[in-house]
Amino acid sequence: MTFSETLAAIVVCGTIATGAVATTLSPARAFTGEELAAQAKITLDEARAIALKVFAGEVTSEELEKEKGGSGLRYSFDIKNGSVVHEIGVDAKTGRILENSVERPGRH
Repeated sequence: MTFSETLAAIVVCGTIATGAVATTLSPARAFTGEELAAQAKITLDEARAIALKVFAGEVTSEELEKEKGGSGLRYSFDIKNGSVVHEIGVDAKTGRILENSVERPGRH
């Protein structure tokens, strides 16, 4: 392999690796119910911030779903802090808290 072929191979591998890392670290990620996002007035990020103000911790699950109560469209977050997991529901059109409950083992 010539020097220019080796250099080209290194550049290609570096480009692929950079793309893989950028994709892995990207904050944009798919979530359950993403197809409903156009109907929401607040974004997933805004709803997540609201939920984390109610119960601080690590978001382990997030979804956008149609459900009774409020506007009928809500973001649902499972947030873990220590051994406790809360389900926080945020209305996707108003940002109002619809649910703040402790998840029982086996439910999440």
